[in-house]
Amino acid sequence: MIIAVFPGQGSQTPGFLAPWLELTGVRERLAAFSDVCEIDLVAAGTEWDADRIRDTRVAQPLIVAASLISWEALSAVADGRPAGFAGHSVGEIAALVAAGVLTDSQGMRLVGLRGRAMADAAALARTGMSAILGGDEAAVLQRLEELDLTPANYNGAGQIVAAGTLESLGELSAAPVPGTRVIPLAVAGAFHTRFMQPAVDALREAADAITPTDPATKLWTNSDGTTVASGRAALDLLVAQVASPVRWDRTMASFAGSGVTGLIEFAPAGALTGLAKRGLRGTPAVAVKTPDDLAAAAALLEEVPA
Repeated sequence: MIIAVFPGQGSQTPGFLAPWLELTGVRERLAAFSDVCEIDLVAAGTEWDADRIRDTRVAQPLIVAASLISWEALSAVADGRPAGFAGHSVGEIAALVAAGVLTDSQGMRLVGLRGRAMADAAALARTGMSAILGGDEAAVLQRLEELDLTPANYNGAGQIVAAGTLESLGELSAAPVPGTRVIPLAVAGAFHTRFMQPAVDALREAADAITPTDPATKLWTNSDGTTVASGRAALDLLVAQVASPVRWDRTMASFAGSGVTGLIEFAPAGALTGLAKRGLRGTPAVAVKTPDDLAAAAALLEEVPA
């Protein structure tokens, strides 16, 4: 079973879209996506600096657009097809498009709104996120509770992302749990926490106006790692998760339980295949960072029938 996975915010780097623009039709696709999400994706992915593409309004549609471009490019050259789809945080929008729940236009419109709504919510308080690497999970969670921080991402492989006020995150860095390393993340708010409730409300109104299709292929939700057979349920879970934790640890456990034999991560790739190296040891994985990686991804798909 080959599973296609789509990354979340923080995976983007300046200029990462430039190699994709060398493919026929990509510039035109990005222009169409730009009109829908209200961001100049070509400029964002080729010219803008790290600070500018860190802006949530920019980062979210940029990541989803890149994922869809690389997914479409692989679909055009590969004989096989993944047996399932999953996305990490905003990557779930790309997963829903790939699984047939949303059209690409619906997905890009939704991610444009999601980015704007989460940026607006983040502006209401001085908040952020920090990755905690290693340590005893129970001790980490106890320390977060003491500091009124939320475990926003359970990424597996000994990594939890804490979110909350900058003051509390500063206290965590100053006095970390023994055996852990705390890394502040370059994000603009406490995503997947109560601070994002205003964004949930805005996104739910937009999602309610969409008529989704049930997924044509197995689709995982990283709200709890289960599979979802209903398009409406998948969309509702995606909306609610803006203010609730990402359980990528449970998603990877579900992959293992389903007999995963390989992962393909779409652009801007690398984060999820990195987690898989530790959480799904021995599972072949291809990170499709540039068009040069398409051949390896196609070969992995063709090794095992979907």
